[in-house]
Amino acid sequence: MINSFGLLALRLCVGVLLIHHGYEKLADIDNFADAFVRPLHLPFPITLSYTAAFSEILGSWCLITGVGVRSGALAILGTMTVAVYHAISINGFNIYLLELLGLYWGGAFCLLTNGGGKFSIDYLIIQYYESVTNANRSSTKGSDVLPASPRVG
Repeated sequence: MINSFGLLALRLCVGVLLIHHGYEKLADIDNFADAFVRPLHLPFPITLSYTAAFSEILGSWCLITGVGVRSGALAILGTMTVAVYHAISINGFNIYLLELLGLYWGGAFCLLTNGGGKFSIDYLIIQYYESVTNANRSSTKGSDVLPASPRVG
Protein backbone atom coordinates (compact mmCIF):
# COMPACT_ATOMS: atom_id res chain seq x y z
CA MET A 1 0.00 0.00 0.00
CA ILE A 2 2.81 2.43 0.88
CA ASN A 3 4.42 1.72 -2.51
CA SER A 4 1.23 2.87 -4.20
CA PHE A 5 1.38 6.18 -2.33
CA GLY A 6 4.91 6.64 -3.65
CA LEU A 7 3.84 5.85 -7.20
CA LEU A 8 0.90 8.25 -6.87
CA ALA A 9 3.21 11.02 -5.69
CA LEU A 10 5.65 10.29 -8.52
CA ARG A 11 2.87 10.24 -11.13
CA LEU A 12 1.44 13.54 -9.95
CA CYS A 13 4.81 15.28 -9.62
CA VAL A 14 6.07 14.24 -13.04
CA GLY A 15 2.73 14.83 -14.73
CA VAL A 16 1.91 18.20 -13.19
CA LEU A 17 5.44 19.60 -13.50
CA LEU A 18 6.03 18.37 -17.07
CA ILE A 19 2.73 19.23 -18.73
CA HIS A 20 3.45 22.94 -19.08
CA HIS A 21 6.58 22.18 -21.12
CA GLY A 22 4.39 20.56 -23.77
CA TYR A 23 2.00 23.51 -23.83
CA GLU A 24 4.94 25.92 -24.13
CA LYS A 25 6.21 23.99 -27.14
CA LEU A 26 2.81 24.26 -28.81
CA ALA A 27 2.69 28.01 -28.16
CA ASP A 28 5.70 28.56 -30.45
CA ILE A 29 6.41 25.35 -32.31
CA ASP A 30 8.72 26.99 -34.86
CA ASN A 31 10.95 28.39 -32.13
CA PHE A 32 11.18 24.96 -30.48
CA ALA A 33 12.02 23.32 -33.80
CA ASP A 34 14.75 25.91 -34.50
CA ALA A 35 16.28 25.69 -31.04
CA PHE A 36 16.09 21.96 -30.31
CA VAL A 37 15.27 19.80 -33.33
CA ARG A 38 17.10 21.40 -36.25
CA PRO A 39 20.49 21.49 -34.41
CA LEU A 40 20.27 17.68 -34.22
CA HIS A 41 19.74 17.53 -38.02
CA LEU A 42 16.68 15.34 -37.60
CA PRO A 43 14.23 15.13 -40.51
CA PHE A 44 10.79 16.77 -40.33
CA PRO A 45 11.58 19.16 -37.46
CA ILE A 46 8.06 20.60 -37.20
CA THR A 47 6.48 17.14 -37.11
CA LEU A 48 8.96 15.96 -34.49
CA SER A 49 8.34 19.12 -32.48
CA TYR A 50 4.61 18.42 -32.43
CA THR A 51 5.37 14.81 -31.48
CA ALA A 52 7.49 15.98 -28.54
CA ALA A 53 4.85 18.47 -27.40
CA PHE A 54 1.96 16.02 -27.60
CA SER A 55 3.94 13.22 -25.95
CA GLU A 56 4.59 15.54 -23.01
CA ILE A 57 0.99 16.73 -22.83
CA LEU A 58 -0.76 13.39 -23.37
CA GLY A 59 1.84 11.49 -21.35
CA SER A 60 1.40 13.92 -18.47
CA TRP A 61 -2.38 13.56 -18.58
CA CYS A 62 -1.98 9.77 -18.52
CA LEU A 63 0.16 10.02 -15.41
CA ILE A 64 -2.10 12.54 -13.68
CA THR A 65 -5.32 10.61 -14.30
CA GLY A 66 -3.82 7.15 -13.89
CA VAL A 67 -5.16 5.91 -17.23
CA GLY A 68 -2.57 4.34 -19.52
CA VAL A 69 0.27 5.11 -17.11
CA ARG A 70 2.79 2.87 -18.82
CA SER A 71 1.96 4.26 -22.27
CA GLY A 72 2.24 7.83 -21.01
CA ALA A 73 5.50 7.04 -19.24
CA LEU A 74 6.89 5.49 -22.44
CA ALA A 75 6.01 8.63 -24.42
CA ILE A 76 7.68 10.84 -21.81
CA LEU A 77 10.70 8.54 -21.60
CA GLY A 78 11.21 8.75 -25.37
CA THR A 79 11.01 12.53 -25.37
CA MET A 80 13.35 12.84 -22.38
CA THR A 81 15.86 10.49 -24.00
CA VAL A 82 16.06 12.76 -27.05
CA ALA A 83 16.24 15.82 -24.76
CA VAL A 84 19.15 14.31 -22.82
CA TYR A 85 20.91 13.49 -26.11
CA HIS A 86 20.34 17.07 -27.28
CA ALA A 87 21.66 18.56 -24.04
CA ILE A 88 24.82 16.44 -24.09
CA SER A 89 25.53 16.86 -27.82
CA ILE A 90 25.06 20.64 -27.80
CA ASN A 91 26.33 21.63 -24.33
CA GLY A 92 28.43 18.69 -23.19
CA PHE A 93 27.98 17.10 -19.80
CA ASN A 94 26.47 20.10 -18.00
CA ILE A 95 24.86 18.86 -14.80
CA TYR A 96 22.69 21.97 -14.48
CA LEU A 97 21.00 21.21 -17.78
CA LEU A 98 20.82 17.48 -17.22
CA GLU A 99 19.46 17.32 -13.69
CA LEU A 100 15.83 18.14 -14.52
CA LEU A 101 15.90 15.98 -17.64
CA GLY A 102 17.36 13.14 -15.59
CA LEU A 103 14.64 13.44 -12.96
CA TYR A 104 11.90 13.33 -15.59
CA TRP A 105 13.65 10.41 -17.31
CA GLY A 106 14.04 8.48 -14.04
CA GLY A 107 10.45 9.13 -12.98
CA ALA A 108 9.11 8.00 -16.35
CA PHE A 109 11.32 4.89 -16.27
CA CYS A 110 10.11 4.00 -12.78
CA LEU A 111 6.47 4.34 -13.83
CA LEU A 112 7.07 2.39 -17.02
CA THR A 113 8.54 -0.53 -15.10
CA ASN A 114 6.20 -0.46 -12.07
CA GLY A 115 2.92 0.88 -13.42
CA GLY A 116 0.69 3.41 -11.72
CA GLY A 117 0.05 1.56 -8.47
CA LYS A 118 -3.21 0.86 -6.64
CA PHE A 119 -4.32 4.50 -6.79
CA SER A 120 -4.70 4.54 -10.56
CA ILE A 121 -7.60 3.87 -12.87
CA ASP A 122 -5.43 1.26 -14.60
CA TYR A 123 -5.44 -0.75 -11.37
CA LEU A 124 -9.25 -0.54 -11.12
CA ILE A 125 -9.61 -1.73 -14.71
CA ILE A 126 -7.28 -4.68 -14.08
CA GLN A 127 -9.14 -5.58 -10.87
CA TYR A 128 -12.47 -5.50 -12.71
CA TYR A 129 -11.30 -7.77 -15.52
CA GLU A 130 -9.66 -10.17 -13.08
CA SER A 131 -12.89 -10.44 -11.10
CA VAL A 132 -14.91 -11.05 -14.28
CA THR A 133 -12.41 -13.66 -15.46
CA ASN A 134 -12.40 -15.42 -12.08
CA ALA A 135 -16.20 -15.39 -11.98
CA ASN A 136 -16.35 -16.94 -15.45
CA ARG A 137 -13.83 -19.60 -14.45
CA SER A 138 -15.72 -20.53 -11.30
CA SER A 139 -19.07 -20.67 -13.12
CA THR A 140 -17.72 -23.09 -15.76
CA LYS A 141 -15.70 -25.16 -13.28
CA GLY A 142 -17.14 -28.63 -12.91
CA SER A 143 -19.53 -28.36 -15.81
CA ASP A 144 -19.85 -31.38 -18.04
CA VAL A 145 -20.05 -29.30 -21.20
CA LEU A 146 -16.90 -29.28 -23.26
CA PRO A 147 -16.03 -26.24 -25.29
CA ALA A 148 -16.89 -26.54 -28.97
CA SER A 149 -13.97 -27.42 -31.18
CA PRO A 150 -13.40 -25.40 -34.32
CA ARG A 151 -14.53 -26.94 -37.58
CA VAL A 152 -11.86 -27.97 -39.98
CA GLY A 153 -12.42 -27.77 -43.70
